[in-house]
Amino acid sequence: METKLAEWVDRVANDEVHGASWLAKEAVEAISEAVELGKDPVELGRQLVQARPAMGAIAGALGRILVSGRTPEQVIEEAHALVEARERASKAIAVLLVPYLKGVVLTHSASSTVREALEHTPPDRVVCTTSEPVGEGRGLADDLRSAGLTVELVDDSDAEHAVGTVNLVLVGADTVYRDGSLVNKIGTSGIAKAAKKAGVPVVVACEVIKLAPEDPREPDEDRFDLTPAEHIEMFVTEEGAYPPSEIATLIDRTPFLREGYALLKPSS
Repeated sequence: METKLAEWVDRVANDEVHGASWLAKEAVEAISEAVELGKDPVELGRQLVQARPAMGAIAGALGRILVSGRTPEQVIEEAHALVEARERASKAIAVLLVPYLKGVVLTHSASSTVREALEHTPPDRVVCTTSEPVGEGRGLADDLRSAGLTVELVDDSDAEHAVGTVNLVLVGADTVYRDGSLVNKIGTSGIAKAAKKAGVPVVVACEVIKLAPEDPREPDEDRFDLTPAEHIEMFVTEEGAYPPSEIATLIDRTPFLREGYALLKPSS
């Protein structure tokens, strides 16, 4: 592979700080560069997907531009359109989350989609987990404080106890499977289970590109875990709010998801 393109793959594979949306954008930019260099974007796309198998956002984003773009020029055009659509999606999700953001909200990891929603509609207080081993929750807490929000930072070991003191658990997503189960930062599953037991709703802020037309499986990366659908109340996407039982319907009416996965993950 061209050295420059190999560097893109390495950057995506080894990034421990950014979330799925940011990495999907990086992957899209890599595909654009491959096209400009006259390289095969599908082969690069497959390598990028394989580099972070737990992040369905990468497969969803790349599938959309590669399925829609039939010529090099169209692929580049679709890549630019997707980046713009991603920005619109996060704004739409923030608006749709307004009715949920009341009282005290706990979040885990550092979803950019969650951050935008919290800044759009500040709740009374936000509880951020430190989100080790990388600790990205500390940065999110600082960002939210800088935006004027009241924030409490708690250790991961205290997160499940803290769930009993909040009104809502709001998290982002790396992958959402057909049955409504969620792959996200390790620790999400335990928090969601504790929330279910405490009667606290769990809402997932999730762009459509993160939906995977696949049955659930445990993540291949130890930085993530799998939360079962029964511990989640609602997914809020740019297309609207859906309970886990309706995620398969949303996937089925979004053809680029199925076609993109078939192209980029032919053996799955």
